[in-house]
Amino acid sequence: MKRATAVYLPLVFLLTVTLAAAQGDMKTVRGTVVDKDEAPLASAIVHLKNARTLSVRTYITDANGAFRFSGLDPNVDYDLHAEHGNMTSNNRTISSFDSRKEIVVSLKVDRAKKN
Repeated sequence: MKRATAVYLPLVFLLTVTLAAAQGDMKTVRGTVVDKDEAPLASAIVHLKNARTLSVRTYITDANGAFRFSGLDPNVDYDLHAEHGNMTSNNRTISSFDSRKEIVVSLKVDRAKKN
């Protein structure tokens, strides 16, 4: 038992340090959803799609139209857009080549959704 502990304890420590370092490298994307007149949109739905796994995270904007996604892998591209009612914004790409830790974007919901 002591031998197994001596082998696994350093591995657990190394994994913990690696995960902590990786979390420090994570990205955050935040911003505001606005209408065609630049007024903030509360309760807009923001979609963030991981281009590698194709998983989608969503966020419903607050009263000021603000949204935030954190803990994003810096080595992955993401597609971002917002919807409100029957309107949508253009797609924005968050590139893995963008080295900023925090990326701020404004999404303008100003065109009809395609069915």
